[in-house]
Amino acid sequence: QVELEESGGGSVQSGGSLRLSCASSGDVYNTLCMGWFRQAPGKEREGVASIGSNGRTTYADSVQGRFTISQDIATNTLTLQMDNLKSEDTAVYSCAAVRGFCDGGDFYLRADAYLYWGQGTRVTVSS
Repeated sequence: QVELEESGGGSVQSGGSLRLSCASSGDVYNTLCMGWFRQAPGKEREGVASIGSNGRTTYADSVQGRFTISQDIATNTLTLQMDNLKSEDTAVYSCAAVRGFCDGGDFYLRADAYLYWGQGTRVTVSS
């Protein structure tokens, strides 16, 4: 079992930045493939970014160049740096994980690629 807990959400004005963190605990001794997802009110959950076992990162077109995903294996922490935020980035952001090796490609922007989920943290961007 893997437990995930997000932090770092909040309110920011358009053009601002936020940094989200996801702490992993439990059976994290195996390699984890991880990703960030978001769900805006009235919309379906959307894959935002993923990072593979080899460090390869993949981003949704809507956040490419503005968001950066990174992973600190020593502390079992996944991070999403969000810069130049826009009002359309407003959503609940969740981290997700699955054990095993992965290449972090487009497949890992799909929710069904993951087994473990955090509760989410809310991000509100005002224009």
